[in-house]
Amino acid sequence: MEQYPAAVWLTEAARQQGAGNLLRVVLIVMILGCALTAWFLLRGYKRKDD
Repeated sequence: MEQYPAAVWLTEAARQQGAGNLLRVVLIVMILGCALTAWFLLRGYKRKDD
């Protein structure tokens, strides 16, 4: 099974400092994903259909 560099980095970060670093990365990705989703959904409301 092939391992991706991001997965290797995440598992190494979790091993070195426990779950704190991994949780921090997961929270940052989740917040960025929510912001991107909100921007994508709300940008349609600004358009005026004539």
